[in-house]
Amino acid sequence: MEFKNKAAIVTGGSSGIGLLFAQCFVREGGCVVIAGRDAEKLQAKVDELNGIRSGSAAGVPCDVRFYDQVCAVCNKAVETFGSIDVLVNSAGGAERRIFNVPDSEFPDVPIEAYDWSIDVNLKGQLHFDHAVMKQMREQKSGVIIHLGSIVGEEGSAGSIAYSASKSGAMNGLTKSVALYGGKYGVRCVCVSPGPVMTRPGMAVMKTLVGRGADTQEIVDLMMYLASDKAAFITGEDILIDGGRNILRNK
Repeated sequence: MEFKNKAAIVTGGSSGIGLLFAQCFVREGGCVVIAGRDAEKLQAKVDELNGIRSGSAAGVPCDVRFYDQVCAVCNKAVETFGSIDVLVNSAGGAERRIFNVPDSEFPDVPIEAYDWSIDVNLKGQLHFDHAVMKQMREQKSGVIIHLGSIVGEEGSAGSIAYSASKSGAMNGLTKSVALYGGKYGVRCVCVSPGPVMTRPGMAVMKTLVGRGADTQEIVDLMMYLASDKAAFITGEDILIDGGRNILRNK
């Protein structure tokens, strides 16, 4: 089994891409600590993960904006499973959707929404990178996976903070963490999806292949990057967008 005796932390692990990664990781023999803000929902998903064959999971309520909560997740992983072999930073979201102002123009979106977006989408990933690196440095191994977005390449007239945090900022964070982690055997990569069919609205985003991605297609790439098969890949932002970026530049 690919991830036997390996332990992963997955933020945003009670839904979407994060939850699917946790499910696949456990099916491949791994152990997971999932983090999310809704404690009740989180526990329900932990119970489901522990019901999978060879499943071993724990959950820690966490708002990634607060470093003490981030450290609590990391401590739980080490105390329960003895290591942190993989970190998947999947917590995040676009501010206009989260704050339910989908049609608002840039100056009309509350500044609190942009603050939230930067704090979650950028600082939240940095918080977890910083916290897990202490353990990964000691064990001299680990993989950190950031979650970017095609919106980082395209820009967005509405979700400006989301786009900013998923573009140059995320690319710089990925390369910088990879540069630091290299001497300790720690890899860092970013996966930047195009439209993923987690919501009906994604279907209107055009791609070269004529559809949005199935969530499993994104997670399959993340599973590969988390594995030893991808040992030669680090410091890269990998677009998985069905050719949307090419189509945009035609």
